[in-house]
Amino acid sequence: MMPSRPRILVLDDDLRLRELLHRYLTEQGFQVTPVPDAAALTKIWATPPAHDLMVLDLMLPGEDGLAVCRRLRDEGNMIPIIMLTAKGHDNDRILGLNAGADDYLPKPFNPKELLARIHAVLRRRPAEARLPQQVAPVGDTLAFGEFTFHLLQRSLFRSGAPVPLSSSEFSLLRALATHPHEALSREKLTDLVRGRERETFDRSIDVQISRLRRLLEEDPGQPRHIRTVWGIGYVFVPDATTP
Repeated sequence: MMPSRPRILVLDDDLRLRELLHRYLTEQGFQVTPVPDAAALTKIWATPPAHDLMVLDLMLPGEDGLAVCRRLRDEGNMIPIIMLTAKGHDNDRILGLNAGADDYLPKPFNPKELLARIHAVLRRRPAEARLPQQVAPVGDTLAFGEFTFHLLQRSLFRSGAPVPLSSSEFSLLRALATHPHEALSREKLTDLVRGRERETFDRSIDVQISRLRRLLEEDPGQPRHIRTVWGIGYVFVPDATTP
């Protein structure tokens, strides 16, 4: 049996861009669902089958891309999201990542670059189930503080309650958790998370760290588990008791 083609949802109010991406990504072997706005997305979302990735425009009429991304994450929907925007400022990139996006691409862009980023994000998802050979927690489960982190199931629980993780949050936590007590530079963390698809803008790691701290730390300003190592990067301390 032939494997099913990945399903890509393209949410953008620009008709010409939707048609371009629909045609181009279909030619590249994807099943593409073009959607003009958040209202249409809600109708599509209620109809199976599920999609594998969303290309989401930041500047949408009505509910904008940031609001859509936050709503999906708040509802526990962890579909990988690549956010598009006509704005090229770093602040917009940071806003998108903070909202829960997995990657970011400013307009105008080369469709081939978008294709490469889609492949990179989709490759990370199945690869994330495989632990690095150098560290393998017993049973593929790591407990720290109130948390239980299941690497193969890609799930995190706090005192038995599930904690939603986006694809990028899972990847970064896995990289940290499988290298406990080891100071990791931003470059090393980016390599562990993205491999060959590592971006030169490694400050996005700081944004992802801030998101993880808000999920894991009682006081993100005084983190117990994900600590800053000045001049190097970050270190994960699973058995921490005091900052």
